Formats: sequence, C-alpha cells, structure tokens
Amino acid sequence: MIEKSLYENYQIDFSNEITPENGDYLFIFNEERELYLTEDKRLPKSLDGFDVNFCLFIGRYNGTDSFVVNVKSEGSFYPLYEVYEFDHDLYHIAGKAVLVNDWYISHRFCGRCGAKTQLDEKDMMLKCPVCGQVHYPRIAPAIIVAIRKDDELLMAKHSYHDNIRYALIAGFVEPGESIEDAVHREVSEEVGIKIKNLKYMKSQSWPFPNSLMLGFTAEYESGNIKVDGDEILKAKWFKKEDIIRYASDISISDWLIQNFIDTDWNCQQ
Repeated sequence: MIEKSLYENYQIDFSNEITPENGDYLFIFNEERELYLTEDKRLPKSLDGFDVNFCLFIGRYNGTDSFVVNVKSEGSFYPLYEVYEFDHDLYHIAGKAVLVNDWYISHRFCGRCGAKTQLDEKDMMLKCPVCGQVHYPRIAPAIIVAIRKDDELLMAKHSYHDNIRYALIAGFVEPGESIEDAVHREVSEEVGIKIKNLKYMKSQSWPFPNSLMLGFTAEYESGNIKVDGDEILKAKWFKKEDIIRYASDISISDWLIQNFIDTDWNCQQ
C-alpha cells in the first residue's frame, strides 16, 4: 500500500485548451482502463500513431506538465495492478489520471438533458450550459474492517473471488448513513455479529474502479458467525500463523492484516 501523499510529486490543475509538448508526461489509457508504456516501461513522450479520443491537462507531475489521454489504439498497455508491482510512484499518479479519464468519458454529455458539457474555469467539474447540471468526478466511499477476537482475526470468503482466498469484511457506504454506520451494518449483514471499539486507521484511493477505502479496526462484542450466503460464503477466526496473505501489498486490506500480525495482543489486554 502506498502511504505517501499524492501531492508530494504532483500539483493539481486542469484544462482542455493546453496541448502537450515534447517531454511532457502522457498518461494514455485504452478502453480497458489500461496504461500505455514504452518497451522500457516508461511513459511515452509523443502521441504519434495514436487515435486520440481526448487529451486533458491534469497538472504537473515531478514539475512537468501532465496529460490524461484516451485512445482507441492497440499497443503495450498495462493493467494498473501490474504497474504497481514494478513502479509504485507511477501507479500512484496513474491512479489519479485514470479516475479523471473515467470522469471525462462519462460526463462529456449531460446525464439530465443530453447537451454537451463544458469544463469549468475554476473547479474540476463539467457543467451543462443548457440545464445547469454539474458533474464532478465520481468517488464511491467504502469501508473495510479488521475485526479481532482475543488473538484471532475474522476473515471471510467472498463469492466474487475466483480463488479460495479469505479476506476482510468490506462494503460500500449507503446514502444517508455515516461511515461508522456503514461498518456496523456491513458486519451485521455479512457475518451476523456485533462489534465494539471501532477505530479509524487510514484511507486509500482505490481506482478499481473509483473507490475511496476507509480502513478500520474493531473488536468482537457478541453473536455467532452467520454468513449471508450471497456475498459471503464462509467466515472464520484466524490466528496469526494461519492467515492467508495476499500475493501483493497493493491494498489497504493487506496493511490492516499486517497491522494485526505485528500487534502484540498480550499487551492490549
């Protein structure tokens, strides 16, 4: 999991009137949300040979003008999961760029009246000149929680995982509820227990496709595990030595699991 600030190497800005020059950073995405890289796995310096849908200035990365570009071309495109494994910094800023890419694709025309939208002069939003509707980049808040019972961690097998991996309880925030409400509701719905001592730990932008993950820890309070049989197929308590680890440390889930493993629970009693 990347823990440094996005703004350590990046300054936000936006414009659809600025065009790239030689040496600028080009974050080129195809229809599968994959990033184009050269043979040596670097950002390209030119748009030559690409069938460009749009090109949008998104600020400065490492002091250099940067653009998100959407194309129809085929070539050396990489899923963001793969980019993370060989270049954390590139993945970090590409995660920003792909969210801008998705937003611009989805809102070039107004969802209310169908008119062509315009980029605002001050805020990163697309506005409709006909009905006045505004369209900001869409972010879906979600929670993930590591639940402890004595020296064991609750992990569950989700129906949407292709393998037999166990994972932490997670879910999206519903309209009208607080973040804390979302944690308690998801735990109750998915595994049927009550929790206490809920503690916020940290957050993570998760561009798969557009989540903001909010990580928590909690303690078991009462109840017996009863899975919903829909999203959750199985759930059980794991001791440290029995926890099944992920192949990658890309997610906040892995960070929460490592935090549980590293904590001396005898000192917590």
